[in-house]
Amino acid sequence: MNKIKVVVVDDSALIRNLMTKIINSQPDMETVATAPDPFIAREHIKRLNPDVITLDIEMPKMDGIEFLERIMRLRPTPVVMVSTLTDKGADVTFKALELGAVDFVTKPKLDISQGMLDYANEITDKIRAAHAARYRLTKLPDKSAAALAGAEVVKPMAAPAALGNRFAATEKLVLMGSSTGGTEAIRVILEQLPTDSPAILITQHMPAGFTKSFADRLNQVCQITVKEATHGERVLPGHAYIAPGDKHLKLGRNGANYICQLEDGEPVNRHKPSVEVLFKSGTEVSPRNIIGIMLTGMGKDGAQAMADMKKAGSYNICQDEASCVVFGMPREAIALGGADEVVALNQIAKRLLDHLSKIGGRAAIRV
Repeated sequence: MNKIKVVVVDDSALIRNLMTKIINSQPDMETVATAPDPFIAREHIKRLNPDVITLDIEMPKMDGIEFLERIMRLRPTPVVMVSTLTDKGADVTFKALELGAVDFVTKPKLDISQGMLDYANEITDKIRAAHAARYRLTKLPDKSAAALAGAEVVKPMAAPAALGNRFAATEKLVLMGSSTGGTEAIRVILEQLPTDSPAILITQHMPAGFTKSFADRLNQVCQITVKEATHGERVLPGHAYIAPGDKHLKLGRNGANYICQLEDGEPVNRHKPSVEVLFKSGTEVSPRNIIGIMLTGMGKDGAQAMADMKKAGSYNICQDEASCVVFGMPREAIALGGADEVVALNQIAKRLLDHLSKIGGRAAIRV
């Protein structure tokens, strides 16, 4: 078996050594070079042609964002960003994802011991996901570079038109799950939705400290209101609610109203928040009023719950393989019979609205 070749770029020798130790402990990957700055990294990348690069965001001489842009233009390679757990770090991280980075991890704490195994699993899982990624670059101005990476160049979308309040008074709502590649996939869908769309509850695999920044960025570019979910708040049409990075998000009811419920439980399928938890709550509350959407991501989190939700009466859409960064979670859901439709990313919003238009009217509440 050919090992995944990884180049680690970080200005801290301690972090480089720690990352090297974690990567080299795995049977399917190896650190082929480390670099303290982008200039040395550039020579390693040219010489070794790595499968994956881990890239620190904050470095001397040239920051990680500028270097990422150069990598994407000159030698497109799956990149996992290493980010600081700060507001500034979160903003820069999402900029990196927009530029084509596959995923990110937070910078390890050098004094951690109890959580090191979980941290090592997170890093190596993301490296595997990056290696498996069907790489898509949609933001580069140089289309030849995007084509070189196998990218689909997506044209800017026109602002969505309001739907005459057709759905605002209905009981319909949307539950959405995603992981690797999901931040951009979610943006593509939400940007196409009008202000009177049904409410949307979203679980995206993401660490605590990043989900509020993610929601705020989406809120700036979408017509609907996007926010980080809070416990007990009423779920309203024209709103999307993002699961906090350290809590499970569940759909609940309070009388006639839907509400967000946050649960501080154990990880499910190694994730917290977990798509499985969100979709399972949909089955328990009102499955016949739910449209489930499964987007790009590694693994199978949410697949079984999506299949169960469909059996209970939901209508489900899965992202297709060609438009996924990683076709893991949708593939598993499809294999279990959880999908009513399998749709390209840039068509999911349209298919969602078409389905809502077709069923029309106020749906009966069936618990």
